[in-house]
Amino acid sequence: MSDRFALTGARIFDGDDWHEGAVLVVRGGLVEAMLPQGALPGDIRAIDTGGGMLVPGFVDIQVNGGGGVMLNDHPDVASIETICRAHAPFGTTALLPTLITDTPAITAAAIAAGEAAVLQKVPGFLGLHLEGPHLSIARKGAHDPALIRPMTDADQAMLIAARQKLPVLLTTIAPESVDPTRVKALAEAGIIVSLGHSDTGHATAKAFAEAGASVVTHLFNAMSQIGNREPGLAGAAIDIGALSAGLIADGIHVHPATIRIALDAKQGPGRIVLVTDAMATIGTEMSSFTLNGRTIYRRDGSLRLADGTLAGADLDMISAIRFMHRTVGLELSEVLRMASLYPAQAIGQSHRLGRFANGTAADIVALSDDLDIGRVWIGGDKVFEAVAPR
Repeated sequence: MSDRFALTGARIFDGDDWHEGAVLVVRGGLVEAMLPQGALPGDIRAIDTGGGMLVPGFVDIQVNGGGGVMLNDHPDVASIETICRAHAPFGTTALLPTLITDTPAITAAAIAAGEAAVLQKVPGFLGLHLEGPHLSIARKGAHDPALIRPMTDADQAMLIAARQKLPVLLTTIAPESVDPTRVKALAEAGIIVSLGHSDTGHATAKAFAEAGASVVTHLFNAMSQIGNREPGLAGAAIDIGALSAGLIADGIHVHPATIRIALDAKQGPGRIVLVTDAMATIGTEMSSFTLNGRTIYRRDGSLRLADGTLAGADLDMISAIRFMHRTVGLELSEVLRMASLYPAQAIGQSHRLGRFANGTAADIVALSDDLDIGRVWIGGDKVFEAVAPR
């Protein structure tokens, strides 16, 4: 656990507002205070960040892999550690390793690995996201249709039991494969239910939101689209205030103009949040990898099956932030909220993540004015520092 220290010399974004001439005091892995520069006690060790910005660490609720590893291929603690470590240099300080539709045995192994990661206090590990197997084959995307199936009593019981041992458990389901009474039971057990990989319509999505679903997985992708007489799941995600929605902001999955329209139209309190949907490629030079026995190719900034189907994203969180700010044109403070505060709110963790206040986690990213990452702290411990060019 880190000692008491203060970060100085940078503008500070606390998740709501910017602060000039302030210092961020950290103690025991938590934010202790934000003070005027001149009010810093002399007995606190000061670390000069050299300018730029200090912002809350990024929270990613959909991360399939990183560092050459896919959770599906190796559902163990070592893989979770590798994935978390691979995303830290890109500013992600808390994430949900995500299991794509797989067999019951692989799902059980992933849950066991998550439970072990909690006990071992793996830095950056927030919980699990189980994306499937209870999806719609019609909107399967890169998921193996042979593994997609309806939710059973045993599946429901397994999820509820897993949630008791995990800080956060999010599961993506399609109304085609899950009854709303099951959604109600899952939500009451503290599980975050997300709608995705579905051809469902607005009315059904609304009924599932009323039953307890609160998130939509990768907005506009693998779902029914907005039409003149049927808004589809995409329209429901924007129209229904109780739903937050993940967004893959890489310029490939969703057009910048579509993103602007969605942001302007989104009803609250739910928000659109940035997700990477990252795969094994993050932090590596690998050109291909396998998922459920199928090769996925890394080309031209995207990841695709041989038939051209998008398979996750070759995206890290700081790149998504740059895209939203520079290409979509969104104000930087709002983009930072989409990467930290809003995802934390979507999964019920904003009391400790996504902002700086007394008692929140000292998950901190030092950014240059050009949005390059200089240093990253998780729980007050420095986990990344950029190497200065020679």
